[in-house]
Amino acid sequence: MSEDAKSSNGLSYADAGVDIDAGNALVDAIKPIVRATSRPGSDTEIGGFGGLFDLKAAGFKDPILVAANDGVGTKLKIAIDANKHDTVGIDLVAMCVNDLVVQGAEPLFFLDYFATGKLSVEEGTDIVRGIAEGCKQAGCALIGGETAEMPGMYRDGDYDLAGFAVGAAERGSMLPSNDIKEGDVILGLASSGVHSNGFSLVRKIIETNGLTFEDSAPFGSKSIGEELLEPTKIYVKSLLAAIRETGAVKAMAHITGGGFTENIPRVLPESLAATIELNTLEALPVFRWLSKAGGVNATEMLRTFNCGVGMIVIVSPDKADAVSDILTRKGEKVSRLGTLSARDGDAVIYKGTLDLG
Repeated sequence: MSEDAKSSNGLSYADAGVDIDAGNALVDAIKPIVRATSRPGSDTEIGGFGGLFDLKAAGFKDPILVAANDGVGTKLKIAIDANKHDTVGIDLVAMCVNDLVVQGAEPLFFLDYFATGKLSVEEGTDIVRGIAEGCKQAGCALIGGETAEMPGMYRDGDYDLAGFAVGAAERGSMLPSNDIKEGDVILGLASSGVHSNGFSLVRKIIETNGLTFEDSAPFGSKSIGEELLEPTKIYVKSLLAAIRETGAVKAMAHITGGGFTENIPRVLPESLAATIELNTLEALPVFRWLSKAGGVNATEMLRTFNCGVGMIVIVSPDKADAVSDILTRKGEKVSRLGTLSARDGDAVIYKGTLDLG
């Protein structure tokens, strides 16, 4: 039997469910999208075996690198069920870069990992378009990534995302600082919605209430799916401005899974506690509905969701107005949530009542 005959009777990668041509088509489709995220120090021409970044060209003299990685969680199920894929990429970037900036680092570059059962070029392009938009909002470059088509691992239509971000800060400027004190003020920056955590509970509440993502949202003007897919707010540019223009930011906490209860203590000395005045916390309509529809009490809400505040900033009392003014000028909605006090028990103390309607 000739070699040609043997080849014609054999299997190909496509027969196993992996379409190399679709992968190549996706790379071609996203090249201009990726190129649009270029920034000083970056090389956004994808297709090589690794991405490059020049710290000197980015203006750093003695930098400390800071790295973070994360995913989007089961919010992806809503995107899949609602067939809307152009915003979860923003969430992916946000969950990583918001973790970088709280350490005083400027996000520099981002890489993504996109895994699916069957690759759709259109869907993949939408996802990467969202990632690129998130990178532009954060001021970082998308310098590479990986697309994996894995039939048998994922059902057709399902996919997963992971993101990897690297930032830098000049040596000696990292946060939290070592001068956090009793009496320091806790500022809260408004969230854009549920952001990207707690969606297993969100989906359970929707299911138990007999609703679908196509139904009109009881907490907004769009469908439930569209409202819940509101992307995570990226706080990078406003926070970097506040850090650099005032030199007064002592610590920040990104309010993700674990809510206030678990995230604020991560940036506090063991001797200090955060006192949160709940009457100053304006819960968004989506959180009021989730609490009521799911019978979720305030304590559980505060340790699961951001409840309307996606970022915490700690400053001395005499600098609170100056930091608030810059953040407001940069488009943030800022509120004073409380103060730091000597710790004698819990690391987060709640006073008053959370208004959940």
